[in-house]
Amino acid sequence: MLQAVFSHVRKASRAHAAISHCIDPRGIVMGHSVRAVIMFEGLRFKHWKTSVDDGGIVTLAMDRADSPVNAISRAMLDELDAIVERLEIENPPGVIVHSSKPSGFAVGADIHEFVQYAAAGSVRENIEHGQHVFDRLARLPCPTIAAIHGHCLGGGTELALACRGRVAATDAHIGLPEVMLGIHPGWGGTARLPRLIGAPAALQAMLTGKPFSAGKAHAAGLVDRVVPTDQLLAAARQLIVHPRSRPLARRLRGWATNWWPVRQALAPAVRRQTAAKVRRQQYPAPFAVIDVWRRGGRHVNHRLKLEAASVARLATTPTAHNLIRVFFLRERLLKLDGAVEHGITRVHVVGAGTMGGDIAAWSAWKGFKVTLQDREMRFIEPALLRAQTLYAKKAHGDTARADAAGNRLAADLEGKAVARADLVIEAIYENTEAKQAVYAQVEPQLPATAILATNTSSIALDMLDEKLARPQHFIGLHFFNPVAQMPLVEVVRHDGLDATTQQRARAFCKALGKLPLVVTGTPGFLVNRILMPYLLEAIRLHHEGVPGPVLDKTAKAFGMPMGPIELADTVGLDVCASVGKELAPFLGLELPAGLDALRDAGHRGKKDGQGLYTWVDGKPQKPPVEKGYNAPTNLEDRLILPMLNEAVACLHDGVVDDADTLDAGVIFGTGFAPFRGGPIQYIRSAGADALKARLEQLAQRHGSRFTPRPGWDNPTLREPAAM
Repeated sequence: MLQAVFSHVRKASRAHAAISHCIDPRGIVMGHSVRAVIMFEGLRFKHWKTSVDDGGIVTLAMDRADSPVNAISRAMLDELDAIVERLEIENPPGVIVHSSKPSGFAVGADIHEFVQYAAAGSVRENIEHGQHVFDRLARLPCPTIAAIHGHCLGGGTELALACRGRVAATDAHIGLPEVMLGIHPGWGGTARLPRLIGAPAALQAMLTGKPFSAGKAHAAGLVDRVVPTDQLLAAARQLIVHPRSRPLARRLRGWATNWWPVRQALAPAVRRQTAAKVRRQQYPAPFAVIDVWRRGGRHVNHRLKLEAASVARLATTPTAHNLIRVFFLRERLLKLDGAVEHGITRVHVVGAGTMGGDIAAWSAWKGFKVTLQDREMRFIEPALLRAQTLYAKKAHGDTARADAAGNRLAADLEGKAVARADLVIEAIYENTEAKQAVYAQVEPQLPATAILATNTSSIALDMLDEKLARPQHFIGLHFFNPVAQMPLVEVVRHDGLDATTQQRARAFCKALGKLPLVVTGTPGFLVNRILMPYLLEAIRLHHEGVPGPVLDKTAKAFGMPMGPIELADTVGLDVCASVGKELAPFLGLELPAGLDALRDAGHRGKKDGQGLYTWVDGKPQKPPVEKGYNAPTNLEDRLILPMLNEAVACLHDGVVDDADTLDAGVIFGTGFAPFRGGPIQYIRSAGADALKARLEQLAQRHGSRFTPRPGWDNPTLREPAAM
């Protein structure tokens, strides 16, 4: 059959031999490469655009149909396989692989398809298919160059690695983030990257999932050149016409760091470093990366087999199941309802404390014109200094970018900019009367379409909006500290809120690079309502004599990113006391003994250098635990079950729309053990009835604060754990 196909191609070629210039069906003018043109004549690819220049160089442009990004699907791989089959026969002088999507090269494999493969038990088969296609590309006898712009992640990076050379635009970000999904690279990433840039750099990239910027990719040897975007294809053609050999030092590094004795010696050290950060039973993928690399032989086929088998095993783990679910939850938060634009250019922030100042700084960094108001300049100046430090760090030496951000942020002591603002964010201390006094001054000056927002962390919005003339334009935007790092913003709704205002507020959060979570404006909203029982119980246990390091270790063993005692000090014991007092009557809690005394003594935690821990240079000095100390056997339950109990109550009270939204908010707002999939997902997997029974036992032994809250009879808690 193949012979018949190529016989047809040869006949077509003879029929067109008299044509010196031709235009293919896509409108690409070609000169002296009729054979290459005919090679693709009659073929109609849905996800790839093919063209040939006057020198015969073939350009393959990824352009997944009906998608704004290239998420590499089975259909795309099948088409690429057909294209490479023809390239093997024709052997053009060179091939360029790039993307027609403005958003970037490729965001990776299609995760939705991966979930289907996992459900059908066909992960290994499909991994091996992708490896086969990329390996055929890698074996083409002609030069192949990947021309990369924008995001090039996961399978996109593995496609680029299958090419002999790579050119990157200055905006490129190239990485292998699969560990964040509980798996690792499966289309040749573990087999090719260590040989290309050396094992230490490759392992770090795969173990952390952190992408390379274009400059760092060039320095590491991952790409051969970095050029402006408009020169990308020209630079790729130049590399084909004038190929460069890799520097000897880089070739030696690739060989030496992957030599069998080096792999056997280096792997245990890398494994220990990884174990210091994550637990193998919780996050097996990083350890699997190390093992696949250590066992990999000299031949790429052997390394690919190990890689495919390992990914197939990881795909069956609860960690992969839950982390992929977290990926989808993140995507859900980013999907805006409707096509409403935020329409915001000017932002005015009232309150230049830690939260207000950092909200202003981040908004300016993201391109908004921002003014910052407080009672005196001595309160504003520290915020402006912190902003400059942030910009210098984020700009990575690009002083022009840092200066531009700094120029967009200005002090406004008298609040003159309120009359021109599109959004005013109040970020003063937690006091209802003080906040209402700010609104009384600000609201009459606001333009008719402007939004008034509060950054309150705990006060119900129906208490704050009582005296507003336009409550429909009032909303909560609850940021988390540190603003530049925490991804979540709670968009707090109330009964009088206009739907368009809510949509504009969500769009603004997205423009800030944040995940907007819509919550009901009851006390504590979602995140603090769930987090505070956990923190207060930890402080109570500490007061009972359980050492802080023991409490922190117990929580981290469960999977929390930071222990509760360290977290309380980081948040501030004054904040814990303030929010705790606001929520205690609503949640039926009591503040633990000694909290007010610490606050009144000026021992507020990290910001004072003294709290439950002593802090030196921003780090807690945790005291050693006495030898032979035996922690209470129910310590994990006393810490974790109050969070789960309140999560159930939040779902029952309609604080968020559904269980998935709740899990997303708690994961991105508190760092709740991502590998467990969120509080509701964990309740499903651990068993709602068993957890409720343990709460009842704690209530009998330790008090009514552990009494199961309303909602434990919700059928969704007994559904199979969903991906």
